[in-house]
Amino acid sequence: MTERAAPEVDCDQQHAALHVSDVLAAADFYTEKLGFTLSFTWGEPATIAGVNLGNVQMFLERGTPNPRGCSVYFVVGNADELYQFQRANGVEIVEEPADRMYGLRDYRIRDLHGYELGFGHQLYNVGPALPIERVDVPVRLEKRLAALLHDLAAHKRMSLSSCLEETLLHTLDGVGPHTKGDLRHIQQLKQKHGIDYDSHGSYRFVEQ
Repeated sequence: MTERAAPEVDCDQQHAALHVSDVLAAADFYTEKLGFTLSFTWGEPATIAGVNLGNVQMFLERGTPNPRGCSVYFVVGNADELYQFQRANGVEIVEEPADRMYGLRDYRIRDLHGYELGFGHQLYNVGPALPIERVDVPVRLEKRLAALLHDLAAHKRMSLSSCLEETLLHTLDGVGPHTKGDLRHIQQLKQKHGIDYDSHGSYRFVEQ
């Protein structure tokens, strides 16, 4: 029999499903303790609930919990921030946050039914060092934009030079270096510094 080649598959969503003894209690735990949002419940009494973490949805289905050999992992924008929220809510921490050799900084917790959940964010400083030589480049920037860059670098725990290098390298590849959380913070910084022009504003700058 001739083997058939596997088709090219497009898959944009994936929904993990965990069996829980009490759907509403589990949904409350995920929303109140772990930082998820409730998407839906179905049935009376509820037999299934959908909870979201960002754009990722997970199902909680009524059944016999079976956490042995089962875990779910979430890649998030800022694992440390989520960890602080969950720890403050008394969530059981299985493994403390740390930088892992597989390129993520993550930690693990256990939910009220014993399921292990992992949360991590990408690390971009993994790999061999890149020896470089830095040079001084005279740069004049719009005053409010310069203030935003200083604040953004502090927010990302980077030097101003490293923050600019990161932004330039990503821009040259046609991608952005900032997480969704960074972008939300940038919007706050724009308001803080009164930046009232858009990304095309520099074309109309007239120095006074």
